[in-house]
Amino acid sequence: MTTRAFSGAIRGGLSACVIARDSEETLERCIESVRWADECLVVLDDRTRDASEEVAISAGARVVRHRYEGNVEQKNFALTQLGSDWVLQLDADEALSDELEASVREWLAGPASSFEGAELNRVTLHLGRWLRHGDFHPDWQLRLFRRRSAQWSGQNPHGRVCLEGSVDRIEGDLEHRSYRDLADQVERVREFSKLEANAMWLRGRRTKVTDLALRPAARFFRAYLLRAGFRDGVPGFLVAAITALHVLLKYASLRELELRLSGSSSNRRK
Repeated sequence: MTTRAFSGAIRGGLSACVIARDSEETLERCIESVRWADECLVVLDDRTRDASEEVAISAGARVVRHRYEGNVEQKNFALTQLGSDWVLQLDADEALSDELEASVREWLAGPASSFEGAELNRVTLHLGRWLRHGDFHPDWQLRLFRRRSAQWSGQNPHGRVCLEGSVDRIEGDLEHRSYRDLADQVERVREFSKLEANAMWLRGRRTKVTDLALRPAARFFRAYLLRAGFRDGVPGFLVAAITALHVLLKYASLRELELRLSGSSSNRRK
């Protein structure tokens, strides 16, 4: 891509890295928001079937296709492909606002030397408005960090950066256009709940009645009332309700796994 070094660039440079799959609708916006970095890499899930690769190349990014083994694994692979000391890690449905871009540039030129990373505050556009309450906001994400001291870990599909050293926070919105519509959100909840249930099963977690009876209601209460999701109007109510559904489906899927796998074990013993 055409490099446009930022004012006061730190020694070692900045690599912007994007993880993508079937992301042609949002990928160009994402890449454009980080074109000022010293390099931009898109790690493309090899299951991609849309025009994401063409969009990324046209926007000036370097593209690497990689076999998908999990979100955490994909992001750790990406770190091995970068050449700069600092990494700005984004998903394909995220983009820096103008305010956040300016704040990141200023931070890299100044306070960065005192920290190993910085969190960015993600705000989600869904159901026609930016959601600034409930479980969706504030949503501080560690996305800017020194490559040498970082590693992704945690539970798929939602990993986290493990970092040794102090972490700062940078003002401005990391804009998140995650869902096309309500149906898309529900479909992802269904997909993620199964992945999360499988991860819990592997860790030895088993379902209790209270997980199914109380946890979904508690999550709705937290999102809609304690975290003021009601201030986002009808979208706030719907998001709180679907978040509660996510919790229910996660534990219901875990219970389904228990029944299926315990049944398989019983059959093998006969």
